[in-house]
Amino acid sequence: MRLVPTVLVVDDTASIRFLIRTNLELAGFEVREAVDGIDCIEQLRADAAAGTLPDAVTVDEMMPRQGGMVTVRAIRADPALADLTVLMVTTQNMPMDIKRGMEAGADVYVTKPFDPDELIATITDLIDSEG
Repeated sequence: MRLVPTVLVVDDTASIRFLIRTNLELAGFEVREAVDGIDCIEQLRADAAAGTLPDAVTVDEMMPRQGGMVTVRAIRADPALADLTVLMVTTQNMPMDIKRGMEAGADVYVTKPFDPDELIATITDLIDSEG
């Protein structure tokens, strides 16, 4: 883990990105944003090429162009990205949704609404266990 951990927040809803960004920044994280799964994968591939991958990625499920499950599978299928810490952060909260998210490769599945302090603690714990 770097001195200042970085998180890529992927959500099509600007207010959710703002909420997660604000809480992460207050906790000392650097935050980047993507508006959907395609934007996420494009940013991550550019980051991998530059050697600047984030420490973690939060991914919503319901997004235009490319949803979270497909995005998580794409991350896990790309050798340059496969080891990233990935959290699904979504309103999809049925047991079947959670099972699908974990099977897609999410490290953790968080349902909205979430407690911002718990989300920060979860991200911190995941990054610390990876580093």
